Amino acid sequence: MKLATAFRQSRIVLTAFELRVFTILGEDKKTSVQVARAVGADPRGTDRLMNALCALGLIRKTGSLFSNSPFSSRYLVKGKPDYLAGLAHTANLWDRWGTLTKAVRRGGTVLSRQRQVSKTAGKKRTQGFIAAMQQRGSAQATATISFPDLSSVKKTLDVGAGSGAYSIALARAKNDIKATVFDLPEVIPLTRSYVKKSGLTSRFTFLEGDFDKDPFGSGYDLVLLSAIIHMNSPAENIALFKKCAKALNPGGQLVIQDWVMNADRTRPAAGAIFALNMLIGTEAGDTFTGSEIKSWMKKAGLSKIRHRGTRFESSLMIGWKI
Repeated sequence: MKLATAFRQSRIVLTAFELRVFTILGEDKKTSVQVARAVGADPRGTDRLMNALCALGLIRKTGSLFSNSPFSSRYLVKGKPDYLAGLAHTANLWDRWGTLTKAVRRGGTVLSRQRQVSKTAGKKRTQGFIAAMQQRGSAQATATISFPDLSSVKKTLDVGAGSGAYSIALARAKNDIKATVFDLPEVIPLTRSYVKKSGLTSRFTFLEGDFDKDPFGSGYDLVLLSAIIHMNSPAENIALFKKCAKALNPGGQLVIQDWVMNADRTRPAAGAIFALNMLIGTEAGDTFTGSEIKSWMKKAGLSKIRHRGTRFESSLMIGWKI
């Protein structure tokens, strides 16, 4: 029962995040009425939400005054260095996961691609998603880029770069690397902002486009596909791998970072759960086994393919163009 009802705690946290309760409290002590007024919510509803947050240990209550716990003050207050901005993306996933039963019955997403979303809502969703990718990428990038051989790498391409976290790490790792980042037109302005914060803009080229349709250019020593292949069907991944291989110089590397599942698809556990995330949100996305990914890389003409585990649950698959 504890597992089955865990959604309640999750929804409490996400609602408080969406209403900016933790940010409104900041370092102060406030009544629930003051917080309700600041977030534009009903006083009784806000009070009950904040009491529940106390029960979860995320805020504290002294008399009628509420304050953030040390954890919430560090991670849930907007503007703090460790702010978990990626929770906005988690909140966006809530409604999608409510369609899981229907998606399992259908064998794919039941969400309409033509579902109308306002420009403002669409922009906020994109910002939330990229913030989540930045949060995860900044934690993993430095460790991840230590695995590929960068000794002869001078020009890199990051397909579906998002925030550019991995390309930033590559550029920092080797001073002569020139990084090209490729993503959708609505994403690249966000990528530019993250790269600008890194102080490395002069070493970056920004390409807007759809990786299924638009050219990548050529002459790259390393092409990175980080958290991309789980969105695609096997046929789409084979086509993408071939396109990436074509963009590589002889001796160049294709580096894939994603969930790499064992043969029976039950490990890593987070990858098995993430496969359902792809089921509810895409037509044919999935998490794939190491042997599947290796076979697609071979079809793209790559060789010396190796699987490298990391201290994170996602892994690398690296192949070379002869």
